[in-house]
Amino acid sequence: MRIGVFILSSVVTGEGMVIDFHVHCFPDILAAKAIPLLSESSGIAPCTDGTISGLKQSMKRAGISCSVIQSIATKPGQTQSANNWAASVQGNGILAFGTIHPQLEQWEEEADRIKSLGLRGVKFHPDYQDFFVDAAAMMPVYEKLAKLDLIILFHAGVDVGLPAPYHCTPDRLARVVEALPGARLVAAHMGGYRYWDEVERYLVGRDLFFDTSYALGHINPKQFFRILDNHGAHRCLFGSDTPWADQAKEIEKIAEIDLKPGVRYAVLEGNARKLLHLENEP
Repeated sequence: MRIGVFILSSVVTGEGMVIDFHVHCFPDILAAKAIPLLSESSGIAPCTDGTISGLKQSMKRAGISCSVIQSIATKPGQTQSANNWAASVQGNGILAFGTIHPQLEQWEEEADRIKSLGLRGVKFHPDYQDFFVDAAAMMPVYEKLAKLDLIILFHAGVDVGLPAPYHCTPDRLARVVEALPGARLVAAHMGGYRYWDEVERYLVGRDLFFDTSYALGHINPKQFFRILDNHGAHRCLFGSDTPWADQAKEIEKIAEIDLKPGVRYAVLEGNARKLLHLENEP
């Protein structure tokens, strides 16, 4: 274990709990195929093997107590099995979101099933799932999830493994936020990877969360602080995007940022605890 990183997480959270809101894993048999293919398409070397055991080893090195897996069904027929797997791996520091493919005919029943399985939300990746985030056909899906009190997380901005057009840009996502008052929404990658000027124009100050996944080290530090200040630190969640970034190094990046202790606690743990309804859980 990297003792320095563990001590750091203990200091900034008060209890040593860090919640990584955005990680990716696969069933072992799929990870062996998926990780090399995704690495080749994105040009990013993986930091874990994409398995649950690999994630837990990474968490131990980084001093992370809880990771939230974000699964994506890229075909309608994958949806149920992906959700079954996500539910099966929860526990011992692992939480998971479900997935709904936009072309799944039984999406309402699956939304109810996601809730019954104890999954905490639903992850959408509009580029991999081939839909624009503000498509009219998606609004009933979002409304159903919001009524079930499920968190809705979007991959936002550029995906380095896929070509344009990008399907979840800040202007489009702003229309979703406007249409869903009170919904628990999260825009990954600080609101939109490589679209941070547009994030400031369209999303900052609105009622949604940003996570830091694959943004720290890529966004200009001055712009990061400006977004954090203007949007509100209470709406920012730590996320690593592992295996595409190293959890321990992402924790170090947070440590290097000149944040007040209370803000660090909020970003690394407090905000996620509230959003995930973990206030009464150890």
